[in-house]
Amino acid sequence: MSRFRLAVAISFLLSSFIANGQTKTIAERLGYPRDSKLLIIHADDLAVAHSQDSASFDALDRNAVTSASVMVPCPWLSEVADYAKSHPDADLGLHLTLSSEWKTYRWGPVAPKDTVPSLFEPSGYLWPEVQPAIQHIKADDAEREIRAQIELATAMGIRPTHLDSHMGVLFERPDLFAVYVKVAHEYKLPFLATLGDQAPPALVALLSKNDIVLDSVVMAYPSVPADNWKNFYLDTIRNLKPGLTEMIVHLGHDDAELRAVTVDHPDYGAAWRQRDYEVITSPEFKKALEDNHVVLIHWSEIRKLIQ
Repeated sequence: MSRFRLAVAISFLLSSFIANGQTKTIAERLGYPRDSKLLIIHADDLAVAHSQDSASFDALDRNAVTSASVMVPCPWLSEVADYAKSHPDADLGLHLTLSSEWKTYRWGPVAPKDTVPSLFEPSGYLWPEVQPAIQHIKADDAEREIRAQIELATAMGIRPTHLDSHMGVLFERPDLFAVYVKVAHEYKLPFLATLGDQAPPALVALLSKNDIVLDSVVMAYPSVPADNWKNFYLDTIRNLKPGLTEMIVHLGHDDAELRAVTVDHPDYGAAWRQRDYEVITSPEFKKALEDNHVVLIHWSEIRKLIQ
């Protein structure tokens, strides 16, 4: 589950681009007309459950989503690794994970326990929510863990195209964000981050002139009524502006496995993920993309710009 607390996008004013010498838009740098509506449709949370993997793999195979990200500490990682090996062109990033939010279905870190002690809550798992996580996690421990996640994924045959942050934990403290950017730069991976227009100069200074700035990030929130789910997504496509947008979806099947994983948690739960899956694979959604001349792209295309 991914619950970004702010806009969940890097959003700078045009002057920031000019200051960095980047007068071309991302669309132009990617070879598209300046006013193109570029969209990454991105599925979060691979490896949490077979139900989520199955729905996400199907959506990737049908080009209903163009990207997905993997939670390395989760039990179904080997299934994702098998998919990555048989689909070498699949656009798979890493959903760097420092929290474990479900009630009875929990996970711990990848790094050895004695090297990342601040990541653990008293029960022995990662912290369940953002606030306790950012109150306790030490930046050095976070860095060791996210490096371990990248190394394990790579060793298992997953070639990450980008990085982002599960539940936005790495966006919530300047020192954690600094670790996130540092590691992304070292691995030469583009990354999603949360910076608003009023971002402190010290955080902005962490970004290099080669970092790719998304114009907007959109996703469904609990305030969207279930009976208006499809309209929310169709309206989002109809109102899409020129530039680069990421649409984050959470896919899965409303089956016994996923209901057990998400028990007592309707937000981002099994029914939620079934609705997302049904909408983004629907003919109406595909037609909306076509009618509004939306260009679907991948994080792997963005990665080429920073190599």
